[in-house]
Amino acid sequence: MTEPKPTADEPDDDALIARWRSGDERAATLLVERHATPLARFVAGLGERREVEEVVQDTFVRAFASLDGFRGESALRTWLFTIARNLVRDRARSRKGSRDVVSIEDWHAATEHDALDAAVADETNARMRTAVRTLTPMQREVFTLRVTEGMSYKEIAAVVSTTEGAARVHYHNALRAIKEFLE
Repeated sequence: MTEPKPTADEPDDDALIARWRSGDERAATLLVERHATPLARFVAGLGERREVEEVVQDTFVRAFASLDGFRGESALRTWLFTIARNLVRDRARSRKGSRDVVSIEDWHAATEHDALDAAVADETNARMRTAVRTLTPMQREVFTLRVTEGMSYKEIAAVVSTTEGAARVHYHNALRAIKEFLE
């Protein structure tokens, strides 16, 4: 999945930012509608399962509070994901002993199935969750951004504060580790 694209009759993020800066409150609503769902998936994928909506809201609060300082050197989406990542990390630090878990949702499984398929899917999901839990925090973040959000390595590098090459290495190491765990 790439950056959410506005339809022909919708303005892009830059245009909405300009409208918000000039006082158009509807522009902020459109930005939230466009980016809230991918942010929520990312936050849940980082293990913040109980307070996903709160983290997403806090992300937008921080973003809009500092939007005047947003220089547009990266895409708004990348900036929002970086803010969300930092918020999740801050929460994890404040909860000593918390574990990062990548969420595997029911809708990831096939929808047309019988009881045996459901049992196999449940077992597979459990094994996959366990495999992802064995990854380092950086591998888990890169894996989640690549697989769940479909971000490019360049976008991932910006979100996790690394190089594009390092993001590729972390992703491939994550894939290798998951494959080894599942075998």
